[in-house]
Amino acid sequence: MSEIVIRHAEPKDYDAIRQIHAQPEVYRNTLQVPHPSERMWQERLADKPGVKQLVACIDDIVVGHLAIEVPQRTRRSHVADFGICVGAEWQNRGVASALIRTMIDMCDNWLRVERIELTVFVDNAPAIAVYRKYGFEIEGTGKKYGLRDGKYVDAYYMARVK
Repeated sequence: MSEIVIRHAEPKDYDAIRQIHAQPEVYRNTLQVPHPSERMWQERLADKPGVKQLVACIDDIVVGHLAIEVPQRTRRSHVADFGICVGAEWQNRGVASALIRTMIDMCDNWLRVERIELTVFVDNAPAIAVYRKYGFEIEGTGKKYGLRDGKYVDAYYMARVK
């Protein structure tokens, strides 16, 4: 497999990111809904205060996306949360790890972030394993956290504290 290159997302990436999020294997484990519009992704990739967006590329193909948000509220400016997704055909190839390593480096060394938070559905064992690998711990469970396939699913609240 070719090298995984991580870079900031550019406006030209919105359609590739939209297509990744449109895959049933992907939106099933996120809070996205099926059939995302082009306009929504164009707006999401617009520059916003406190938001950094990364993409993972293999041979110049966008195969993964990670968005970090650092709240603009003074008392929470040491915290970031993030969402991540990897295209179905690129999963289990180190793409998520590469994105998470880059995000942690940014948070620890460039953004003054002391705490990184996330939520993950309790039955998403591969994602939970990757998060644990990078020091994230389960801090609690949100009952009936999100709707998926017509049923409410619990989610773990996880965090990594520097």
